[in-house]
Amino acid sequence: MTTNTSQTDKLHFAPGIDLEEADLSGKDLQGVNLIGARLMGANLNGAKLTGASLEGASLIGSQLVGADVRSTLMGANLMQADLTEADLRGANLRGANLMQAKLNKASMAGAFLSGANLIGVNLQGVDLRGADLRGINLTSANLQGANLMQADLQGALLSEANLEEANLQGANLAGANLVGANLLCTDLEDAHLEGVNLAGTCLVGTVLDKC
Repeated sequence: MTTNTSQTDKLHFAPGIDLEEADLSGKDLQGVNLIGARLMGANLNGAKLTGASLEGASLIGSQLVGADVRSTLMGANLMQADLTEADLRGANLRGANLMQAKLNKASMAGAFLSGANLIGVNLQGVDLRGADLRGINLTSANLQGANLMQADLQGALLSEANLEEANLQGANLAGANLVGANLLCTDLEDAHLEGVNLAGTCLVGTVLDKC
């Protein structure tokens, strides 16, 4: 569904509204109620969604390049969404589906991603400082050079993940599954590693303790 400018400028959306393929680029959508909305393929590039409610919304294949998405996205479907350079700091993405999403250069510090699905997602160099990643599924994800300092990764699934040169200083990895993960030159200084499964991991150059 394509939505014209006169409709979107009013910023009044009914719950579960159909905005499939709508052009909302650059729109001010701060604080709007888009719970359960259908936004598949929508253009939200540069949109301001600060404080918006997008629980359970379908954003499959949507464009959110450079958008301010510091909003509530619990259980939202963001599969194949383009979140390149998006601002997701402190966003609530608990239980969200982010499979095949593009998150290059996204800011996700302090985001809530517990129980989210990011299997195989490219998070290279992404800022996840202090993020809540408890129980997250990052199987086979690319976290090379990512900043996970002080992140909470309790019970996270990180098997076969690439954590080469990632910063995990002070991170909580208690009970995490890192089977077959690449920890080449990863910084795990002061990280909590109780009950971590490190079978088959590459630990060459990994920093485990202060020198």
